[in-house]
Formats: sequence, structure tokens, C-alpha cells
Amino acid sequence: NKKLFVTTPEAVLQVRLHFTRKISPDLFRPQSLSSSSQLALPRTINVRLKTYLVEDNQTIRDNLIATLEELAGVDTIGTADTENEGKKWLQDNPQQWDLAILDLFLKEGSGLGVLQACKARRPEQKVVVLSNYATPDVRKRCELLGVDAVFDKSNEIESLIEYCLKQKPGAA
Repeated sequence: NKKLFVTTPEAVLQVRLHFTRKISPDLFRPQSLSSSSQLALPRTINVRLKTYLVEDNQTIRDNLIATLEELAGVDTIGTADTENEGKKWLQDNPQQWDLAILDLFLKEGSGLGVLQACKARRPEQKVVVLSNYATPDVRKRCELLGVDAVFDKSNEIESLIEYCLKQKPGAA
């Protein structure tokens, strides 16, 4: 049992990079640090999109979480299955999420109410609707409420994954 002592910010980052293997330690280029400067990290760091999911169907929720975490680099930070629960969490935690994914038909209430409650979000925060009822009329109504995108559950999951990948910090 060897103990590892790490004393500089560069060494801490080197150890983290080595053990997490998210990016190669060779990509790290230390810079001289003053007490007020921050480390400059390579653009290849695996930054994950913090996502809140409002979906009342447990099976769909579980499958969607697994799919988005694996294929789109999404971290699901919370879920709700009612309008009030979704609105409350998103409004009480405005700095905690990057993306909200909303179903329209919920156990209680509607995803439209959650969408309406998100109108005052920061510009970099995105809200999308994922529904089996993504008709032209529903898409227009969502657009009027400030949605960033609408996806049909039955045939646009790949488009949702692509959308999530484009929202990640540093994405081209």
C-alpha cells in the first residue's frame, strides 16, 4: 500500500486524468498558475449535459435515461412524472440543469405547463418536448410557449440524441 501525495493543481489534474482515463494525460499542457488564474483544459474533456426529465411512464423513462447517458453524454440529474413536480424542481434549481426533456401527457397535468414555467430560463438552457403526439398543431403550440425543439417518441429518438450532442459545451 503506497500513499500518493499530490500537492500542485497540475499534479492533481494529472492523477485524475490518469485514473479516470477520460482523456489522455498527454493532452494536458500545464501552464504557470497565479493564485487568481484557472487551469486551461484541453477541449476534448468529456463534459456531460445535465438533464432533467419529465416523463410519467417508468419504462420509457428508464430506457430513455440509459440511451441518452450512453449515446449522448447526458447525465440525468432528476425526473418528475407530474406537471407540478417538474415545474417546482426546474424553478427551484435554475442553475442545476442544461436541458429539460418534457413529455406532454403526464400522470397529473401537462408538459405544456412545465414548458410555460421554463420561459424565464437562461439562454443556454434548452427545453425540448418528446411526445407520441408531435403533430404540426402540437409543435406550433410548443413553439409559441418557447420550446427549443420537439421530437416524436416513435421515430425521432436519433434526432434527439443528435440534438443533445450539439448542446454539449464545446460541441461544433
